[in-house]
Amino acid sequence: MKVLIVCTNHDSYPAKTNKTGLWLNELTHFYDVMARRRIIMDFVSPLGGAIPVDERSLDLKDECNARYWEDAAFREKLQNSLKPSDIIASDYRVIYFAGGHGAMWDFEENIELQTIARTIYERNGMIIAVAHGVCGLLNIRLSDNTLLIQDKYVTGYSNVEEALVSFVSEVPFYLEDKLKEHGAHYTKAMIPFVEFIEMDERLITGQNSHSARKVASKALEELFEK
Repeated sequence: MKVLIVCTNHDSYPAKTNKTGLWLNELTHFYDVMARRRIIMDFVSPLGGAIPVDERSLDLKDECNARYWEDAAFREKLQNSLKPSDIIASDYRVIYFAGGHGAMWDFEENIELQTIARTIYERNGMIIAVAHGVCGLLNIRLSDNTLLIQDKYVTGYSNVEEALVSFVSEVPFYLEDKLKEHGAHYTKAMIPFVEFIEMDERLITGQNSHSARKVASKALEELFEK
C-alpha cells in the first residue's frame, strides 16, 4: 500500500514579512504514524521540488518534528517533491493533504491534484486532509460532476482559530465559510486548537495541526482493522 502526501509550495503572505508554507507537524505526525506501519509514502506538491516550511511551525521541542527534521532522507524528500504529472494515481490507496497557510494559495484551484484525488477515491481509496490542507478538497468533483464534499461531514481550520492567530487580514478566504458554501456539513470542536476529526465514509478530515496523528491512526484502523 502506498500513500501520497500533498504539501504546498507557497511561502509568502500578501503583507506580512514572515514566511509561510507547510505546517511541519501536520506532515511529521502523520508521517510517523504511517512509517511505524512500514507504509510507503511519496511527497507531491503543485509545482514539485522544494516544500517550504512555515517558520512558526519549526518547533523542535516536539520530539517527532526534531527526529524527522534531522533525518537526511526525510529532508531530501521535502526538498525534492514530485510534480502531479509524475504521479500514477492508481498506485495509491490514500491521498493526504497536509496544511499550513501556504495551502490556501495553491491547493484550491489545482486541477491535477483534484484529478489524482478523485481517481484514488473512486478506486475505493481514501482522502484525508488536515487544517488548511482541507482547501485541497473544496473543488474536487467526482465523475458524476458532484462536489466530493457536498453533503459530507467535514472539519478544517475554523474561523475562530483563524481569528485567534491574527492572520485574518492575510488569508484569501475563511476555510470554514468556503466549506459551508460548497455544501459540506462543517463541524468543529467546542474549544479551538484541540484535536478533532470528522469521518464520512472514506473521507477523513482534521480540524487543526493537533489532529494530524489522529487522522493517520483512523485511516490505518479503517484500512487494516475492519
